[in-house]
Amino acid sequence: EILIGLIGSASRWRTMPWLVLVFGIMIVPLGVVSITFIIIQPILLGTWCSLCLITAAAMLIQIPYSVDELIATCQFLVRRKRAGRPMLRVFLTGDTDEGPDDGQRVESFERPPGAVIGEMLGGGIGVTPGLAVSAAVGLWLMFTRLTLGTEGGLADTDHLIGALALTVAVTAMAESARPVRFLNICLGAALVIAALVMDGNWLQKGADILAGLVLIAASIPRGPIRHSYGSWSRLLV
Repeated sequence: EILIGLIGSASRWRTMPWLVLVFGIMIVPLGVVSITFIIIQPILLGTWCSLCLITAAAMLIQIPYSVDELIATCQFLVRRKRAGRPMLRVFLTGDTDEGPDDGQRVESFERPPGAVIGEMLGGGIGVTPGLAVSAAVGLWLMFTRLTLGTEGGLADTDHLIGALALTVAVTAMAESARPVRFLNICLGAALVIAALVMDGNWLQKGADILAGLVLIAASIPRGPIRHSYGSWSRLLV
């Protein structure tokens, strides 16, 4: 909640939506740009950039932590608009939300450090077995040039699908973005088709087909959703 720009008052929290937008611009679009650079490096440049890899990994990890903040802010703006408040004014100057205040808020400085850190790292984030497998498959696909000696169009396809699958899996680790995992079903199917039509030896093709099928199967289970996200929760299939 610190990241979405909440200003404390005696009985309410005042939300600043513009601050969330700035935060989203810093995390999501820059993360996409970094991942794009990782995708094109071996395909167009034929090499890797260690610094770019580190930067992309750092940006990718931040994406699931930002999704619920953006969703919560959009829900807040919708609620204030339905309450008759001017959207632009609320967006720029902030507003207080509806609902009772039970006065039982616990200040962060009064909580044990372990509880605060645990909530920061795990709040709204869940690494399910399916997402862990999907991330591992995506990471492995990015390096089939080294592990299987794959070359040409099949190697480029492996790298592209692997990078995208890894990105989807990490993003879907946010409970509020869990449906994003279904994109990996499409990527898995594309990998199977590419293995069947592109040049490669039987080991390379077989490994890609198996990886595609595993990616599809691992993307079906949703995993547990431990938190409530208001009206957004009904979309978390």
